[in-house]
Amino acid sequence: MRVTITGVGPLLEQMSASTGSTVATLSTLTSVPVFTWAVLSSFAHPLSHRFGLNRVVLWSLLLLAVGTAVRSLPGPVFSLWFGTLLVGIALAVANVLLPAVVKRSFGTRVPLVTSIYTALFAGCGALASGLVVPISYAAEPSGGDLGWRVALLAVAATLPVALVLWALHMRRFGRDPGRPFARRADRGPSVWGDPVAWLVGLYMGVQAISFYVMITWLAPYSRSLGRSEVVAGFDVMIFQIVGVIGSLSVPLVMRGRMEKWVPAALPVLAVLGFGGILVAPQALLLWIVLAGLCSGGSIACALTLMATRARDHHTASALSGMAQSVGYVIAAMAPIAFGALHTATGGWAASWTFLTVNAVVQIALGIAVGRDRHVFDRLDR
Repeated sequence: MRVTITGVGPLLEQMSASTGSTVATLSTLTSVPVFTWAVLSSFAHPLSHRFGLNRVVLWSLLLLAVGTAVRSLPGPVFSLWFGTLLVGIALAVANVLLPAVVKRSFGTRVPLVTSIYTALFAGCGALASGLVVPISYAAEPSGGDLGWRVALLAVAATLPVALVLWALHMRRFGRDPGRPFARRADRGPSVWGDPVAWLVGLYMGVQAISFYVMITWLAPYSRSLGRSEVVAGFDVMIFQIVGVIGSLSVPLVMRGRMEKWVPAALPVLAVLGFGGILVAPQALLLWIVLAGLCSGGSIACALTLMATRARDHHTASALSGMAQSVGYVIAAMAPIAFGALHTATGGWAASWTFLTVNAVVQIALGIAVGRDRHVFDRLDR
């Protein structure tokens, strides 16, 4: 899933030379999936209810494969944008349903399994960022039109394997037949009216701000400090790789009495990291490590909350759709706001202050969402 979007950024200059579009225009390709998730995430749960969780996950994987192939087709630039849109739609569904899959299949080990798959997509995403350029030049040493298209296909080479594994899973455990769409009067309460669901959604959005801002702006900031283009690229890669450690650490600490404090404790690392960039930018690598640990741990924590704050996998699916829809609306605007502050002030202090304040807000939300409550508890009482 992650490799289909993180491999685009390093290839933007090649894509620009090939298609004739400016780098600034093509940079919005990475925003297309995020805006798609914001719009479509809430529809994933009704689809899984109607057609079955297993079947809809299979469809999303198929659509992801089709979108990846379409955007790599030679010819007009339209196929690049249309394929990216298909990738965004597929990921909007898969992102939402994975917490429900974990809740259904690993109910007693939700934090562990969630941290494993978030670590995997973070690690694979980081590798894709580092490998696409060498692959493109291996396919076409001149760096022409063929190279970047082959590279985008190559980093998604595991998609057919995922399709086969999921099909075998369906054959063993059944297709999970869906149910007809319920009438409005029979649908029961909506997660959109539940305060616990809103806390999870806001936490998802606030933690995602840091990731998407860092992926977009860390390299330009690093370059402004006099670091080379290669080193700036490694800075972004280190941020993502360290996130793997953060993801894998969550199940070790999110247990027992500590469980309720983890959502608030993680962003303390971000406050230190972003505050450190403000006061001592010469130690950038240290601050990147702290921010990366928070980012990886926070996404694992947010996805875990989507499962643990629901009492069954149907509710987890609905909560995941709502929370990710809210979260990505917030996250999609953050890189724009960060850049606008940089442009308006002519420096970086206001932008990094924005991220530091955002981390403080995440601490406050973490305290609230960490309490042992579930969606619809209020109605049950």
